[in-house]
Amino acid sequence: MYKDVFIKHKVKGSETRYRVNEAHDADIGQNTVKQYSLQPNGHFVLSVREDSDGSKSVELMLDKELDREKQRDLDFMLIAVDGGNPQRSGTANIHVTVLDANDNAPVFDRAVYKAISASDADEGVNGEVTYEFSRISERAKKIFSLDSKTGAITVTGALDFESNSKYEMRIDAKDGYGLSSDSKVMIDITDVNDNAPVIYLKSLTNAIPENVSPGSEVGIINVQDRDSESNGQVRCSIQQNVPFKLSSPLIRDFSPLVSTAERSGHSGTFLNLTA
Repeated sequence: MYKDVFIKHKVKGSETRYRVNEAHDADIGQNTVKQYSLQPNGHFVLSVREDSDGSKSVELMLDKELDREKQRDLDFMLIAVDGGNPQRSGTANIHVTVLDANDNAPVFDRAVYKAISASDADEGVNGEVTYEFSRISERAKKIFSLDSKTGAITVTGALDFESNSKYEMRIDAKDGYGLSSDSKVMIDITDVNDNAPVIYLKSLTNAIPENVSPGSEVGIINVQDRDSESNGQVRCSIQQNVPFKLSSPLIRDFSPLVSTAERSGHSGTFLNLTA
């Protein structure tokens, strides 16, 4: 005899009983069925109750919680023994199929992401994961979109490293019946060299005495570049054949403009600075 039993997992102990058809023995009296036993299986025990007419009601009682994600099927044997001498026995094979229950929320692999993915140990609708922003700034909402099915984050607006170099948001992953978990997503923007240097002349002396000594400071050059790191490093040059030089061609903040020789005459000098 073969018996199929279907059980939704995560039910507990005595809450769950499953009736099994009793064994039939053509003999009567002492030689009929006297006892039942269950092959050890780790989850079920046997409950046998004798009715007033002498018949026996046989039930499988769940003794240890089932978990489909660990074990989907169980096979064991029910044994019926009569009271004859010698004793005779019969067996029934019992197959238990553990059905899925929505007991697992989607799980992110880590707490902070730069690319996201979540999985759910449940099956079917229970394991179908959808994504949505749970917390996102108004600025980021205008720039990024989230695919609810794949979790892919797409750029839909203009990015500007100089305005905002990093975005932080939180994303919910939900299964088909509402269990959810969330994770933080960090997006770092990489700088590109998209800003030209701007030259400012600070404290430039309107009139420079013709007998000014070499090395005298006659003005301050300030160059600014909104790009970062190597993209924001600026080198300046000054045209040749003028009696001035920059104290350093690599401008980090301010650089003095100094004279290189005594000037003669009263003619003006035009400078061409390149950054």
